[in-house]
Amino acid sequence: MKALAAVEVPSHAARVQTIEAGGVKAWLVEDYAVPLVAFDFAFRGGSSQDPAGKEGAVAMLAALLDEGAGSLDSEAFHQALDDKAIEISFSAERDLLHGQVKTLTRHVDAAFELLRLAVTEPRLDPDAIERMRAQMTAGLKREAKDPDALAGKAWRETAFPGHPYGRAGRGALDSLPRIERADLDGLRGALAARDGLVIAAVGAIDAGRLARLMERAFASLPANSGLRPAQDVVMVGMGERKLVDLDVPQATIRFGLPGIARHDPDHMTAVVVNHILGGGVFSARLFKEVREKRGLAYSIHSQLVTHLHAALFSGGTSTKNERAGESLDVIEEEIEKLAAAGPTDEELDKAKKYLIGSYALRFDTSTKIASHLVHLQTEGFPVDYLDRRNEEIAAVTMADARRVAKRLFSGKKLLVSIAGRPEGL
Repeated sequence: MKALAAVEVPSHAARVQTIEAGGVKAWLVEDYAVPLVAFDFAFRGGSSQDPAGKEGAVAMLAALLDEGAGSLDSEAFHQALDDKAIEISFSAERDLLHGQVKTLTRHVDAAFELLRLAVTEPRLDPDAIERMRAQMTAGLKREAKDPDALAGKAWRETAFPGHPYGRAGRGALDSLPRIERADLDGLRGALAARDGLVIAAVGAIDAGRLARLMERAFASLPANSGLRPAQDVVMVGMGERKLVDLDVPQATIRFGLPGIARHDPDHMTAVVVNHILGGGVFSARLFKEVREKRGLAYSIHSQLVTHLHAALFSGGTSTKNERAGESLDVIEEEIEKLAAAGPTDEELDKAKKYLIGSYALRFDTSTKIASHLVHLQTEGFPVDYLDRRNEEIAAVTMADARRVAKRLFSGKKLLVSIAGRPEGL
């Protein structure tokens, strides 16, 4: 087997400072190339904390945090942002309530004051709540005719019945009307706490100034969150095929299996294996077999997904209804081949080189760096993992790849959901 050439790369970890203030820690990368600061943070507990029957509550809360805070109503809050070109946004993920701030260095004090207000004193005004409810409802009505959304919903509900991961993170048409202001305020109080907060900052700011700003923004938050405990879960439904009847010319297909947890010693090998199967674009087996050789679909992908309480292998494609059965046959055949024989030497070498070389693309802007640093912290990795990650990929052997391909795929049948009117199944 051709050896993977060593690549000299600068240490990313050496640039990261760890600071603490106001009962929270942050990772900081000082960079004075441009007078900007990118600030990224996350509170543990996302849409999986939605109360039963009120799915979409955390997503609604995230949408409302910048819709007025303190003495500023929605219009005044956004005017304050616009006056100084400050960007503040919030989003709800399965396990996180995520926030981002981007500002010119000269306006960083104003940016953090607005952030403090949004996190600690959101107004949650009735008119803003109804506006966000209407926007979310309109989105759900559009998704009711979207094959991709329908296939994903069917897959998720089958894979995780009775678990928060099986529910709709953005809510449902019957759940959004039930959400009240008290629900939103209660969730903010439960999620926005210092023990579940991770932070990263990148840009033209030193450790002392950032520490003072963090203390001002977050020190008044409660020390401990009020999160409801969540259970680890393994997806079910392998071998099932869920059909969503939709009168469209193409069938949208979603498929998946249980994955490998993020801290499992086999995870990075699984990343390499998935890249060979469907994670790469032009080099992936599924792309070659489904698109290039047979013209069954324009695109096809697969990925590893690691939630806090579940790990998945998942993928998807869209094809003509009359070729849906053939497409699934090809997908399953390629997965079985990889499980039985593993990759070729060339596939393994190319996958490792790509995954190592492309890692630098996660560090080409301040916003990307801050986001990645928060991502690593939420996954429970120390700073030095920034350098160890590529070493782990380089160390993957053919024996590792073959063993993990069997672990992922051997003897398992895909859970498949299809939106459309597929033929040949």
